[in-house]
Amino acid sequence: MLPVARAYPHPELLHYNPRMASCRKSILFLSFSFASTLAAQQTPPKPPAPTPSAPAPTAARMLLLPRRIVSGERATLAVLDVNGRLTPGVTVNFSNGDRLKTDATGRALFVAPLNPGMIYGSIAGRTGRVSTVILTPAEASAPTMEISSAPLVASLTDRFEIAGKGFCGDADANQVTIAGQSALVMASSPVALMVLPPMELDPGPAAVSVTCAKRDAPEFSVTFVELELRADSSPLKRGEHRTLSVRVRGTAEKISLEARNLAPDITELVGGNPVRRQSSGGEPANVAQFEVAGKKNGTFLISIRLVPTLARPR
Repeated sequence: MLPVARAYPHPELLHYNPRMASCRKSILFLSFSFASTLAAQQTPPKPPAPTPSAPAPTAARMLLLPRRIVSGERATLAVLDVNGRLTPGVTVNFSNGDRLKTDATGRALFVAPLNPGMIYGSIAGRTGRVSTVILTPAEASAPTMEISSAPLVASLTDRFEIAGKGFCGDADANQVTIAGQSALVMASSPVALMVLPPMELDPGPAAVSVTCAKRDAPEFSVTFVELELRADSSPLKRGEHRTLSVRVRGTAEKISLEARNLAPDITELVGGNPVRRQSSGGEPANVAQFEVAGKKNGTFLISIRLVPTLARPR
């Protein structure tokens, strides 16, 4: 199957469902269609796979807003549904009274308010809000593109942030490549980017480059890791404790992981919600462990993701 529009992994890295024999990575689809091509040896040919439909605006759950934007300059936000899919047609409200709607790609281009300071965005009809800081043009100006911080380690299947100056507020005007492959810029401003790695990327160190409007910054390196969840898939009984092990591939360094219980009425995540653990480090196994306890019968869901450490690029 060859994609007409690219598919991208879910930003919530690992979802554990005890009904499944193993973890699987959810796939976030852009709101475009997929076309099916048939292999030459297939006889008879199989029918095309069904076209995945875009999520309804009512499914919107997560607002991605650059941490910093620039007064009077363009910026791009994105909205995701509960499964991490970009969601079109969603109304986003700002604390200053501005309102906009995501386009067919699940993103929205807007102009930052003129008054510097903190502003909040929220999905219409949903509780919770996301903050961003409005900088003055003087604070964001630079003669060339600069990158002030990027993650030392990032996940193969999660978005990561790059901070600096000289980026494009229109997300698609930025070209970010990782190990020579194009990445998706989900949200952006002249001083911040939210980037999703390409699907074909392998674990380990990779060169990252950023260009925009004939400006570029020196190439830098990020170590990308793959997280593999190992757990007993049998039903969890009330009061029973079970260990979830996450194996890290791509680095022997210790990294921090965060687990979040998405079904707290079914199970308890021992230690609170969320819980952070540091992996053991070392080779051949670099592992972090989390513990759950059953509260009642039902399907439980634990989301585990990398906690990034930002630093000046190397």
